Amino acid sequence: MDPERARIQADLSGQIDGQIRCDDLFLEMYSCDASIYQQRPIGVVRPAGVEDVVVCVNYARENGLPIIPRGAGSNVVGGSIGPGLILDFSYAMRRIVKVDRETVTVQPGLVLGELNRELAAHDRLFGPDPQRRSITTMGGVLSTNASGSHWTCYGAPRDQVVTMDVVTADGNLVQIESPRNIVGSGISMTSSETTTVPSPEAAQRLENSVASIVTKNKELIDKGRPNTKLNQAGYNVFDLMQDSKIDLSRLLVGSEGTLGIITQATVLTEPIPRHRGVALLFFHRLDSAANASVEITKMGVVACDLLDRRLLSLARELRQSYARLIPSEAEAMLLVEFQDVDDSALRQKLDHLKTRVQRRKKLAFDVRFTTQKEERDFFWRLTRRVIPSLYRLKGNQRAIPFVEDIAVDPTKLPDFFKELHQLLNDNEITASIFSHTPQGLINLRPFLNLSDKNDLQRMNRFANQLFEKVNQMGGTISGSSGDGLSRTWYLRRQYGPLFNVFLQIKDMFDPQNIFNPGKIVGQPFSGLTDNVRPTGLSDQLVFNLPQSLESDDEPADSADLEPQTKKPQPLPIVEPQLNWVLPEVALATRNCNGCGRCRTTNPNERMCPVYRLTPREEASPRAKANLMRGILTGSLAPEQLTTDDFKSVSDLCVNCHQCRFECPAGVDIPKLMIEAKAQYIAVNGLKLSDWLLTRLDWLYEIGGRMPRVSNRMIRTPWIRWLLDKILGVAQGRKLPQFAKTSLMRWAARERLTKPSKQQSRKVVYFVDGYANWNDVELGIAFVKVLQHNGIDVLIPPGQNVSGMSMISDGSIVPAKNLAVKNVELLAEWIRQGYQVVTTEPSAALGLTHEYLHFLDDGDAKLVAENTVDSTSFLMQLHLSGELELDFRPLNASIGYHLPCHQKALLGHCDDKAAPGLKLLRLIPGLQVDLIEKGCSGMAGTFGLKQKNYNRSLRIGLPLINAMRSPTIVAGTTECSACKIQMEQGTTKPTVHPIKILALAYGLMPELDDLFSRRSEELVVTC
Repeated sequence: MDPERARIQADLSGQIDGQIRCDDLFLEMYSCDASIYQQRPIGVVRPAGVEDVVVCVNYARENGLPIIPRGAGSNVVGGSIGPGLILDFSYAMRRIVKVDRETVTVQPGLVLGELNRELAAHDRLFGPDPQRRSITTMGGVLSTNASGSHWTCYGAPRDQVVTMDVVTADGNLVQIESPRNIVGSGISMTSSETTTVPSPEAAQRLENSVASIVTKNKELIDKGRPNTKLNQAGYNVFDLMQDSKIDLSRLLVGSEGTLGIITQATVLTEPIPRHRGVALLFFHRLDSAANASVEITKMGVVACDLLDRRLLSLARELRQSYARLIPSEAEAMLLVEFQDVDDSALRQKLDHLKTRVQRRKKLAFDVRFTTQKEERDFFWRLTRRVIPSLYRLKGNQRAIPFVEDIAVDPTKLPDFFKELHQLLNDNEITASIFSHTPQGLINLRPFLNLSDKNDLQRMNRFANQLFEKVNQMGGTISGSSGDGLSRTWYLRRQYGPLFNVFLQIKDMFDPQNIFNPGKIVGQPFSGLTDNVRPTGLSDQLVFNLPQSLESDDEPADSADLEPQTKKPQPLPIVEPQLNWVLPEVALATRNCNGCGRCRTTNPNERMCPVYRLTPREEASPRAKANLMRGILTGSLAPEQLTTDDFKSVSDLCVNCHQCRFECPAGVDIPKLMIEAKAQYIAVNGLKLSDWLLTRLDWLYEIGGRMPRVSNRMIRTPWIRWLLDKILGVAQGRKLPQFAKTSLMRWAARERLTKPSKQQSRKVVYFVDGYANWNDVELGIAFVKVLQHNGIDVLIPPGQNVSGMSMISDGSIVPAKNLAVKNVELLAEWIRQGYQVVTTEPSAALGLTHEYLHFLDDGDAKLVAENTVDSTSFLMQLHLSGELELDFRPLNASIGYHLPCHQKALLGHCDDKAAPGLKLLRLIPGLQVDLIEKGCSGMAGTFGLKQKNYNRSLRIGLPLINAMRSPTIVAGTTECSACKIQMEQGTTKPTVHPIKILALAYGLMPELDDLFSRRSEELVVTC
């Protein structure tokens, strides 16, 4: 850390209650947002309250430092980055302060999606719904005036403000009241939860100064107003007067933190609509869709969104359900929503829409509509998810958001689309088009390669030509997302002399230019292609792996358990440990566009369980991609990769794989973090406790050969205390017992270790450690279920554990040794006509996905292509009509949890379509409820470690509480680690679906007490 940053950190540490970080890793994480730009800040502050914000503003003013307020960092125009102090409000200032009958008071770091989930309990909502509302903070919504699809119904955020608490550049806290909303609601809010008192005098001075500027320049302002429904370019100086009184809230909302910093806001809420109907209209031509949108806007719609052919094609590729929904010949689609208090009236509106647009005007060739909630939400998810999925496209070109939301008069959309396509053709650019047609708002994403100088030149040329065309049509270069670094450079050309009014306002509010400089007005002024995020590999990288670091078979601690004292020598970078080269690693990091989708806490998604527990930037998958890209592009010193600080961030990835599927760009963050952990281990080795918990093959072998002794030790509190202190195994964690014999010994007695001469379908059972040593009953049940269905089962000797605990911790060398042996064994049987099936989802994921990261041969691919988990295998049998359905009734109510690794195996499958759940629902009398509570928090051995124990329990608490429900007698899941967590807070058993199937088939009388078994204080059920 350089002296200046060290001084800033030392100065502020003693003055604020929040956090201040100025180290390289933190600065790298906050140097990017969802835009194409990168600017490294000088420090990151996470304020705990208003007082911290005031302190930072005063410190910045006294020291000439810029201040950049930031929420989720989801801004696509570069508005939340800059070379100063970042104020991250999303960490601590993210609460709902107060809910009233028609208003809600919030802090700026509160996510809009979370706000509306809370308001739903009061049958209310905050109406504006920007595209990224599941991650966008209220501070971000207000600072950019982001409206969204339902603008025609709810208006823009500046229309909803009642009061705002704002810290000004002189360090005063002022409360801004909106005259139009105060009068309408009769509500006057006061600042709460702060000892800093708002200054009425300061607010009055601001009002008087703005009133003077607006009055003097009234003619210029009236002349410079764009002829659009929405405008977010520059400062909103067009409608500030209300009954001869200045409404400062309408100026500050949308000012991108350049005039003041919002610390609290009271906004209006709306009743949740009683009835909603959504229609999808499909067109053969884009201009037909544009013409239809003009007609539809006159019909009282509350939303109308247009998607072009490229987005529809991507949607069809993204999910099979979308492929069935969207006709292949569709060149454009409109999504239209109506609302009404009466269901029959709503249906009449939808019928009228279809009649007018399809039958009379003959514009749409197909119309589909619904008023059912699930189907309606499914239609909306199409538009919400397909645009971010543009980043999944392969190749060097990316959908670049640099002309993101231009706006024109909605009636001019058909003509504008013609001009737009001509511009794209002239510049040989391909782009996707998404439009909120009633607003005349067009989200345009050209496909360009930011590492190509020619494309950067083309980007400049196209932006100039497009913005000129927008000006000629009386439009605006920014309708919703603000100006940031993408558009500030053009504002003077759009507004001409009016731009000088913006300068006056900025100088009046912020004379020292400390608030988000370079955005809207103020220095440093940036061109369109300045500060573009680097993508090329740094020439500092070294491709050598010292001989002494070629193996991590031994722990960092010496054999006599003495701690390591020798300090490792940092390397610039070692050669990749996984099966890829550095350009491929760089491409993986480049695929992360920084959209922040991984910061979602939506209960309907899983994404990152660690981030959900601790919503801070370093816990997000995005941060990990940023750090790896920083290493590869030279923004970070290469030796940072092998530091403890970097390791602490990579350890926040528990290899659950949920981000890999839910990330719009499909970035494989788990693979990147396994590589990062492997780099650290190659230089530093593993701690003894971590090393032992990765060697499950050894632990199983030792414990399984003396099960009585092992089980007694597991149950004994003082021995568990020793295990906690020496090995780091959490003292309070329930553990699985060892069986009296192993499954492999049972298989040998049953002559299942050698192939039979049957001509039926053949399966190799890959046992893995848990079924072999802990739950032998599960292995036996699986064998009998397969045999009952006419499947020939082989359990070949010589199997090793899958090694997933090693892989997750980055211990690649021993994991590779296990993988090589398993692949050699299984590939030979596959060639003889067998299919590999396992009862452990993690093992299946290891064989089908993880092994391919470090084994590059035909056998590994053969095993991956011919391996499946047990419940998926049986569901395939059922779908082909081969599964026996002679189940006896089971009168019980159980709860099913879908493990993360099982979900990863299923890809984009919905939880309700999980094969384990479907199989159990085939059993007569058995009530199976889906427990949709996200990740269990165990993540293999992660939840076993004392250092992670509390964090693991907090992640899994919703699942644990669900297990305590009196309506279920037992839980069920395929994952052995999830089973441990599900039994942690209850004595109810959690059993594998295969054992329940065996019970229903009547194959194992010893399973009759399956649902009445009880776990003990320190051990789970068998």
